[in-house]
Amino acid sequence: MSADEVLVTFPGFDVDDPEAAGVLRDAGLEIRFAPKHGARTPAELDALVAGTVGAIASTDPFDRSVLEAADQLCVIVRTGVGTDSIDLEAATELGIVVATTPGLNEETVADHTMALILSAVRRIVEHDASMRRGEWDRGGALTAWDLRGSTVGIVGLGVIGRALARRLQGFDVTVIASDPIVAAGSVPGVTMVELDELLGSAQIISLHVPILDSTKALIGAAELARMRPDTILVNAARGGVIDEDALVEALDAGRIRMAALDVFENEPPAGSKLLALPNVILTPHIAGVSVDAMRAMALLAARSVVDVLEGRTPQSVVNPDALAHPRHTTLSDQTT
Repeated sequence: MSADEVLVTFPGFDVDDPEAAGVLRDAGLEIRFAPKHGARTPAELDALVAGTVGAIASTDPFDRSVLEAADQLCVIVRTGVGTDSIDLEAATELGIVVATTPGLNEETVADHTMALILSAVRRIVEHDASMRRGEWDRGGALTAWDLRGSTVGIVGLGVIGRALARRLQGFDVTVIASDPIVAAGSVPGVTMVELDELLGSAQIISLHVPILDSTKALIGAAELARMRPDTILVNAARGGVIDEDALVEALDAGRIRMAALDVFENEPPAGSKLLALPNVILTPHIAGVSVDAMRAMALLAARSVVDVLEGRTPQSVVNPDALAHPRHTTLSDQTT
């Protein structure tokens, strides 16, 4: 009889790593490795997850149809903190525990966001492309701007937003933020304002909100129209918080200066008009990815899978009610 299998779609998982992979193999589990490097349909995921008892997942579409067909699946651990690609209601009904790996890459995201801001302000990508064309454009059309003295607006002052605010303190900028649950004066060096005021005041606007019903298309045509013409819009949160059609129109018309994006409505953004615009910096949803962060997320994910399969509660369970499902009562009986 073959060992139980765990589907791993997280590209940063090293199947030869004695720590993360070792945790699974020491528990008698085999690894079914199918890293997600592009778009994946529910039908494709359905075939991959069939017969597995656990999953260490990237942004795979675990919709209701996939979850209902995965009759042996007991746990999904989403590397990172976003669960918008997983139908949590269906998972809970079916007794599939969903967990995440929080606290391991927030500083990495803040680093990447800071890099996007500096790359946009100093026009690093444009200068790189110019030099590769054989040009030497000093003081010409690609002259950079200053970060010093500008106003930076942070939308969403959670862990990542605060980490970005700390990084900005050394750049002699004014930092303002909008977050409905953060009290004025609670974050040193940050002035809390309403979103409308932030949109009209900041030269740099960085988004750090989860994707919820209240944040879908948070930045649309009306919000873009409130921004200054010299605004740089940065998004390392979730693609769905920006109306991309409205953003393309604003960028193409020069109503805002530039965008720096790590996330997109559809990933990868094949065919997106954003790809053709010169005033956009693009990275492939890697803000939270680094060698150290990937290793730490893979290890926590592996431990969380084993915890569930051996009848324990994982460190960061999103839907604890799923643990009461008969599926886990059966598991507990098997492991005692």
